[in-house]
Amino acid sequence: MAVRRNPSRWRALLLTLVLVAIIPAATRGHDLERTTVHLQVAADGRFTLRLAHDPSWLLLRMESFAGGASTSTSDSTARDARLRELAPQIIERVVLFVDGREVRPVSSEYSPPPSRVPTGEFALAAYTLHGQLPASAQTLRWYYGLVGDPYPLTIEVADGSFMTEWVQGDAWSTSLPLGGHTAQPTVAMRLRQYLVLGFTHILPRGLDHILFVIGLFLLRARLRPVLAQVTTFTVAHSLTLGLSLYGVVSLSSRIIEPLIALSIAYVAVENIRTERLTPWRIAMVFMFGLLHGLGFAGVLTNLHLAPGELVTALLGFNLGVEAGQLTVIAGAALVVGWWRGRLWYRSRVVVPVSIAIAAVGIYWTVTRALGS
Repeated sequence: MAVRRNPSRWRALLLTLVLVAIIPAATRGHDLERTTVHLQVAADGRFTLRLAHDPSWLLLRMESFAGGASTSTSDSTARDARLRELAPQIIERVVLFVDGREVRPVSSEYSPPPSRVPTGEFALAAYTLHGQLPASAQTLRWYYGLVGDPYPLTIEVADGSFMTEWVQGDAWSTSLPLGGHTAQPTVAMRLRQYLVLGFTHILPRGLDHILFVIGLFLLRARLRPVLAQVTTFTVAHSLTLGLSLYGVVSLSSRIIEPLIALSIAYVAVENIRTERLTPWRIAMVFMFGLLHGLGFAGVLTNLHLAPGELVTALLGFNLGVEAGQLTVIAGAALVVGWWRGRLWYRSRVVVPVSIAIAAVGIYWTVTRALGS
């Protein structure tokens, strides 16, 4: 006797699996590991090393090394007081290997994030370390045992020249010159660095952007509607990414981030209401793309790029973002694409997954608006 399947049971099971996969990661859409490192070396070898981070992330990492209980990040006063106490321990997390010999900073101090920052930038806390290099120092290899994601290391020497290298998380840097007139990476090298930064901003770090793209895919898993939406989204976010990077437009991240979360919820809810690609949907995708572009811009704006590097950064980062989005779409197509012609595809795949995405989007909208 044939066993009759219950569609409702399958829908509930699929929805449960999606929620189990997504909700644990839904406490934040972006990884808070925003890191910049700036090393300034004077003619006599004295150096100042500035390590800038998101303060909440920094506290969690420092506590993990200190072996203490994590302080509530909702209390900025307690957070900053604890990070100030931990300042001496940051010295153990950095290694400056100069001309084959290790040099350690001799002092460190903590600076809380500023109360006001330029629009589009993030309020970062910083540890500032001081020390002495040999006056004749020529090369440096750098290691920072606190971060896991790529970050920019900028070295500025006494003659005013500087260079920036992207260090791959907890890896050593290459051998970097300290003797003045530092050699700049080629355009191809910089393009590759920003391409990687753009790609990793989507995969694996940009869960909110991943869910938005999956929401676009779910409306109709066919090439034409997917391409129409993704192309519209790309044009829009490329526009505001470029304008924001050049300082033409800007908007506070406190406004952008909740609206990005709301865009995720809106697209998912619309997938439940209709399966047709309408002009209204295209218009909304364009508007949401403008918002996401402002969100992308915050990543590059915080790097304080030199004017001559803006075009390379914009091109490389944007290409990386597009590659990440296309990878998400390809993955979604591989997972559910062959089911798209089944009669039950919409009821068992599109609707349950869209419900899960909408729930996460609404959750993010509320928590980001409240500043949690």
